[in-house]
Amino acid sequence: MTSPRQGMPSPMPGSLFSFPRACPQSLLKSLLRCAALLLAAAMPAAQAGEVEVLHFWASGGEAQALAQLKATLRANGHTWKDFAIADGGGGLAVVMLSSRVRSGNPPTAAQIKGVAIQEWARTGKLSGIEDVASAERWNALLPKLVSDTMKYRGHYVAAPLNVHRVNWLWINADVLRRAGARVPATWDEFFDTAEAIRKAGITPLAYGGQSWLDMGTFESVAIGVGGAGFYKKAFLELDQAALTSPDMEKTLATYKRLKSYTDARNMGRDWVSATAMLNRGQAGMLIMGDWAKAEMLAAGKRPGVDILCTATPGSREVFSFDIDSIVLFDVSDDKKAAQRDLARAVMGREFQQTFNLAKGSIPARLDVPLDRFDACARRARQDFQHSAKRGTLLPSLAHGMAQPSHTVAPMWDVIQQFWAQDRMTAREAMARLAAAAAAQRQPPARR
Repeated sequence: MTSPRQGMPSPMPGSLFSFPRACPQSLLKSLLRCAALLLAAAMPAAQAGEVEVLHFWASGGEAQALAQLKATLRANGHTWKDFAIADGGGGLAVVMLSSRVRSGNPPTAAQIKGVAIQEWARTGKLSGIEDVASAERWNALLPKLVSDTMKYRGHYVAAPLNVHRVNWLWINADVLRRAGARVPATWDEFFDTAEAIRKAGITPLAYGGQSWLDMGTFESVAIGVGGAGFYKKAFLELDQAALTSPDMEKTLATYKRLKSYTDARNMGRDWVSATAMLNRGQAGMLIMGDWAKAEMLAAGKRPGVDILCTATPGSREVFSFDIDSIVLFDVSDDKKAAQRDLARAVMGREFQQTFNLAKGSIPARLDVPLDRFDACARRARQDFQHSAKRGTLLPSLAHGMAQPSHTVAPMWDVIQQFWAQDRMTAREAMARLAAAAAAQRQPPARR
């Protein structure tokens, strides 16, 4: 139910309509103006409506970031209805969303990203937002790679909230000092640092053992071992030569070597718990995207000071990215005004700053100043722009930016099995990974 707009005159009791006091009824010349005032006075707020949003932001830092979006919509007179699925990578969310859409009852909007945006657009179930994007000049505000990801056939169908960097290595500064170790730049240096931390009696690496976290760590290792060109061939093109190359075997061996520097309870651990180990000094290092920073801030840690940030070993010149975005579904006309306000809110300059301060990411908009952001965020913005010029911006395989979910899922399974099964060799895992990719191979997406 909607309510009359604040500040508008109310009808007198006992009558359907009443001329507002400001309307001089005796003057014929004011009748047209009065008619306009009458309509405004008698009608409820046409813009107000309910916005139901499916998302999988559930951690403390994520919930704080989401609260900013809710507050923005409520300030515009809309009501927010949560459709929250707390499953981290969003796999369950995708299943439930598909069920709602098939039943003819889609939510107003959903958190969808990367390749899935194009997949949903092809179904014809999305509500285009080119009118909003054009009016708000999104093309001028967004990096081209980001805007291209939000479009289908040249038109906007999604609104970006942020840009995450995936290939971050986080280090507890106090643990590093106690171990007498240094920030590693290569994988050899990483294992030297890990050994020093272990000798200090501390778990060297906090590890999140869910499938999407396994794949995220694996892809960061792959970038550092083989470089951006190898990553593109193996994971964007699914090139069999790259997937069965010495670089891939070395990547898998390096990835498996990490296991000896984790604790025995790493299997199945979520990212929030892994980040908490780092924050408390129970572990020295963490390989994780910058969403982990939100949990650091919630724990009172200062990114760049208490928790150091550096690119994962060997990937200083590369930026592996994940972009959170909102797509709007085709709904009844009475909900479309609220949808448009949601799109505007997501891309609002003030909201982009507030949201990303809470989320740990950097704004998708280029014109948002970072003076209130920490040193890690400022470095992320600098590295993003540098990588864009060098051609080393890489869409994350683990986060649905590089391949469709049906392609990535079998590869996830191989990586998770390789981590869990000590008897599986790197060569055997490589053969399984290549076979999984070959079975799902799609023509590479245009970028």
